[in-house]
This record gives sequence, structure tokens and C-alpha cells, in this order.
Amino acid sequence: MNPSLGGSSKSPVKMTLRLSSLACFSVPHVLIAYVLVLKAAPPRNSWSFLSSFLNTHFQEEVKMKCIVGLGNPGRKYNKTRHNIGFMVIDELLNRHHWKLDKTKFKGDYALENFSGEKLILLQPQTYMNLSGESIRQVMDYYDVDLEDVLVIYDDLDLPTGKIRLRQKGGHGGHNGVRSTIDHLGTKEFKRIRLGVGRPASPIPVVDYVLGTFPKAEKEDVERSIGHAADACESWLAGKAFLEVMNDYNN
Repeated sequence: MNPSLGGSSKSPVKMTLRLSSLACFSVPHVLIAYVLVLKAAPPRNSWSFLSSFLNTHFQEEVKMKCIVGLGNPGRKYNKTRHNIGFMVIDELLNRHHWKLDKTKFKGDYALENFSGEKLILLQPQTYMNLSGESIRQVMDYYDVDLEDVLVIYDDLDLPTGKIRLRQKGGHGGHNGVRSTIDHLGTKEFKRIRLGVGRPASPIPVVDYVLGTFPKAEKEDVERSIGHAADACESWLAGKAFLEVMNDYNN
């Protein structure tokens, strides 16, 4: 047995357990770290040093948050009520000079950093009714925990200009949220709802949510988008989501 891995006194079973503990790290990370370890630590101490080094410098990379704005892809849906989730993502992109420069997993997304947090900003490109497909694929690929997902979408039951944060809930007839619940397998995920109100005249709801906001509502809409983006930033900065809820639900 290679003495640099702990000496010949280590049993095969113990070595197997130790090797399995590194499974969460990528091969390049392990190899790079091990070269550095051999230079920095005597052979008999190299294994414990390697474990400490990896946990300190690489383990945190696995943890990241994902903010999802729901909407429909394509120019014809820009600025429609149903795309206000996209608008919040756009606001965050504009504030920080970020770009959705990756297209995969049935969505457009960005990988960024904010206050030491690794972050995914996602706009599913599946059309609203299949949004959960994209969210699930991104979560699986980047190993995002459910507690680190935040979904943003429009809500007919809130007046235009209002936002509400929740840690769980049903879909309320929203097909994008219905798809998200189906693919995540739970109703317990963080969300920000932005009010779009209900139609004053008897028009089909589909036509209403796929319509644009009137000029008279522009100020209210922009304020709600700004508040939603502020809430996202508070959460990313490390504030507990319950505290963020208390701040922005009042």
C-alpha cells in the first residue's frame, strides 16, 4: 500500500470507507489537492490533511442557491402579466451586470456569486405549463437542495403592485407552479408571488395574463419588481427567509 495514503497499517476496509468519503468531490479537485498535500504534510499525516483541505476549499462549492422566474419564452410574451417572474430575474441581471449566458436544461440561466453565495438565475424556456421540467433538471445537475430554491411568479389574487413571500403552498390554479410542484414532488418550496390583479371586465383569464400591463399600472408594477428583487438579495445575503418574509409581507 502506498505509505502516502496513511501507511501499511490501514486495513482495506478502512481505506475503502475513507475513499468513499471523497465521492462528493470531483477528480480534478482531489488530484490537485493531493499534490498540494504531499508538499505540505508528512506522508503519515497526509490523509487527514487532505480531508481537511478538501472540506475547507472545495466542499462549499457544492452548495448554491437557485432563483427561478416563471414565464413564457419569446418576444411576443415580453412584458406580459404572466412573465413578471422573468422581469424580476431581468431586474437582478441589470442591477449586477449579469447575463443569462448559458442555455441548457430547457432554460436560460446564469451562474453567479452574491455575498459569498453561489447562485443560479433561471428562466425556464419550456413555456409556463412545463416549467418544472427545467427546474428539476437544473437542481439535479447542480445538486441544489430544495431549501435553496426560490420561485417567482404572477398571482391573480393579489392586487397589482403587491408581493407576498411564502415557504410553501398550493398552485392556486397557476400551471407553472403546478408543474413545479409535480416535478419537485412537494409544495414546500420558497416562492415570491407578484400581484397582477384580476380583470375588471369579463375576459378569459388566459387572455388577461397574456396581456401587457396598462400604463396606469406601470409605477405599481415596477415597484413590486423592485421589492421582489430586494427580497431576493436579502435572502442571498444570508438573511433567514422567514425574516425576509416579515420584512416584505408587511
